[in-house]
Amino acid sequence: MHVPDGFINAPVSVATGVVAAAAVAVSLRGARRELDERTAPLAGLVAAFIFAVQMLNFPVAAGTSGHLLGGALAAILVGPFTGVLCVSVVLLMQGILFADGGLTALGVNITVMAVVTTVVAYTVFRGLVKLLPKKRRSITVSAFVAAVISVPAAAAAFTLVYAIGGTTDVPIGQVLTAMVGVHVLIGIGEAAITALTVGAVIAVRPDLVYGARGLTAPLKLRVGGELVDTPAAEPVPVAARSHRPVWLAGLAASLVLAGFVSFYASANPDGLEKVAADKGIDAKVEDHAAADSPLADYGVEGLTNSRISGGLAGVIGVGVTVVAGTGVFWAVRKRRTSETSPSQIGESV
Repeated sequence: MHVPDGFINAPVSVATGVVAAAAVAVSLRGARRELDERTAPLAGLVAAFIFAVQMLNFPVAAGTSGHLLGGALAAILVGPFTGVLCVSVVLLMQGILFADGGLTALGVNITVMAVVTTVVAYTVFRGLVKLLPKKRRSITVSAFVAAVISVPAAAAAFTLVYAIGGTTDVPIGQVLTAMVGVHVLIGIGEAAITALTVGAVIAVRPDLVYGARGLTAPLKLRVGGELVDTPAAEPVPVAARSHRPVWLAGLAASLVLAGFVSFYASANPDGLEKVAADKGIDAKVEDHAAADSPLADYGVEGLTNSRISGGLAGVIGVGVTVVAGTGVFWAVRKRRTSETSPSQIGESV
């Protein structure tokens, strides 16, 4: 759903840029509360994983494909504020290095793909986990439903932006019907990827899933005909549990997906591209400012073998994203640590 340059006029592009900048600023502040010893090391990895999976377009209808947006996945794994930042980092890397998503449309893409998906998904997710039994399965089910809903919500958000600032004269009703219709199907794929990933992390390290914190019901024992809570086990210090195995496994999976599996992704246009071509939204599309990038269109300039070129571009993308994301999140984490230093705490007491 990457919006290219030329779909939205300049005033609305600027306005959405302001909205996106404000959302990122709020998320930077909110992420200070979310990033701790568990989430900080993994947030950059989540961004890299989303980058990798977004390369895997899957067929959803005749001549149409879809790919992960990632807002639901990021929000559930590392928190909603950090989730907005994760997807924003991915969109920035894609726009600058790979000419994917217009640079003047970056504000539109962050607003639609990062902010809307994350806010909608996490709101639905939190509502469901409060209603469902406090079990790991409930987390996976809630993640699935939240992801399904977040994708057509993003499609509707794009339609709203297009209704205000579209550069072509296309009936909005037709755009809304087409966008939401195809993105409901894409949402099912998004939900499957999100639920499988969240379920896999919960199976090995539930303490690393932000959305699963405090949701485990205590075990019960029947004593004298009554159910009583079992004695609480000694908690394992967070610092004592290494994140390295999970981090390395996630990085390896990202590299394999981007460097190898991406070659088998669907070549069909994604939902927005297909709707734009069918309805004439792309009549005034502009060339990307980074079209001459050596990594444009997810290939390495000068390499004629498409498998090697695409795979190497994917590996580079994962590497750059994990480094950029990790740098951002460690800086935010360090800022939080400095704000709550012992000297400051002593002064406030």
